Amino acid sequence: MSDPETLAVYGREAKRYRDRFTKSDPDTALLAFLAALPERPEILDLGCGPGVSAGHMAARGARVTATDAVPEMVALAAAIPGVDARTATFEDLDADAAYDGVWANFSLLHAPRAAFPGHLDRIHRALRPGGTLHLGMKTGTGEARDRLGRNYVFYTPGELQGLLETARFQVVASREGEAAGLAGAAEPFVLLRATRV
Repeated sequence: MSDPETLAVYGREAKRYRDRFTKSDPDTALLAFLAALPERPEILDLGCGPGVSAGHMAARGARVTATDAVPEMVALAAAIPGVDARTATFEDLDADAAYDGVWANFSLLHAPRAAFPGHLDRIHRALRPGGTLHLGMKTGTGEARDRLGRNYVFYTPGELQGLLETARFQVVASREGEAAGLAGAAEPFVLLRATRV
């Protein structure tokens, strides 16, 4: 289960988060993810926040289920045409071969380290054979709270690749960078695209 203080921050900051990250066009990572999927794919946006990415997917013909543990975020996502938004935790994922793609963009970085392998196993089960996972994570070591009070668990890119391989994924693309989030500080990140094997 995600940290209650982290969830409370997202509840208070939901509209500011939406306004900060809403873009008229999808970014290159989202376009690459969609390009790896079949036509009119079934996609799970896991930890969807205000539904910005889910909206871009739906606008391009995807059938999108968007889940988040924060009701205020789900309300914003549900207002976007074509997005089926539901309040759910990572642990609630119990689908079996239901999705062509899972988009987990900077959401699982709030999950406890001990729970992370189980989340990857649930994602693997939820994907159809050959399905695609996008995983966005901040990189580093240990865990810490940011100035807003959100708790983060950090991994190195190598650790993440190993965890994905153990969970029966094959990493097919990886990109590292640095960007500022809601808290304002520029931080390193990695974007991984992996195939269910």
